[in-house]
Amino acid sequence: MKQSKTRKKALTLAAAGIVALSSFFATPVSSILAAENHSNHEFSTFKGKASTQTTTPIKHVVVIFGENVSFDHYFGTYPNAKNLPGEPVFKAAKNTPKVNGLTQELLTNNPNKDLNGNTVNPQRMSPSQAMTDSMDHNYTSEQKAQNGGKMDQYVPNGGRNNPVVMNYFDGNTVTGFWNYAQNFAMSDNSFNTTFGPSTPGALNLISGQTHGATVYENDKNDGELNVPREVMNGTVIGDPDPQLDKASNHPKTTVTMSGKNVGDLLNKKDITWGWFQGGFADPKAQHANIAGKMQTDYNPHHEPFQYYPQTANKDHLPLLPQP
Repeated sequence: MKQSKTRKKALTLAAAGIVALSSFFATPVSSILAAENHSNHEFSTFKGKASTQTTTPIKHVVVIFGENVSFDHYFGTYPNAKNLPGEPVFKAAKNTPKVNGLTQELLTNNPNKDLNGNTVNPQRMSPSQAMTDSMDHNYTSEQKAQNGGKMDQYVPNGGRNNPVVMNYFDGNTVTGFWNYAQNFAMSDNSFNTTFGPSTPGALNLISGQTHGATVYENDKNDGELNVPREVMNGTVIGDPDPQLDKASNHPKTTVTMSGKNVGDLLNKKDITWGWFQGGFADPKAQHANIAGKMQTDYNPHHEPFQYYPQTANKDHLPLLPQP
């Protein structure tokens, strides 16, 4: 969604713990139809009746929501993987359709250049390169990278002149995602409508906007609407933690959001739903990543429903469907 051109019962909005943000397997908020019960305890909000009739055999909708990477970063060459010796093998089913991804022109004559004017073409990264630095996904940097729709300033802005920002993985590295794509619908033309890091993207996903913030400093609200790099004129542009989350960094800037989100719409129809996020049950839990570095599983500003009083689960309690 961010750095390149594309980059119906249980609605489970699933945060894919990648590190704002493209919906790889998703339907737009306006297209969500129905939801049903789910037993997983690591969710923040769970409301509605346990069951309702459906006019289709679809029982669950799971939205895998990746962030800080473009669609092309993971699926640019889908369904074709290199399958080099020693790498996990991916072979697509016969007649698997291609995606709107990295064309031959974009791979060999890309409009992006570095600060010295050199053309930077996307390069495949192998499983040994799976641990890479995150692109610069700040609000202004992304605007500059898009360059008014020319999409040609990602290296000096999104990449801080590091060409890795243009690179991509294939099914030999993101094998799980490619296997999902073999079995479920994939949104290769889902375009984000906002700039910025995790929080604006997540808020926009569930509410269609990023405006309506109330700012708290040291847990106090003094009517301020502007916080540099976080909130401007009541619109979230950075990654302030949600005020209504016990795991948030409360000495720093926190916010609440006004208005409705998709949870409100589903609750109104008595449809059960949840947002599943690693570490929600225990915000202090840590695990080693693929590089062996210990990281905290849960990050409050990745959980958009925690910003809204009507859908927040401040104490991370397991909620049951209403009778």
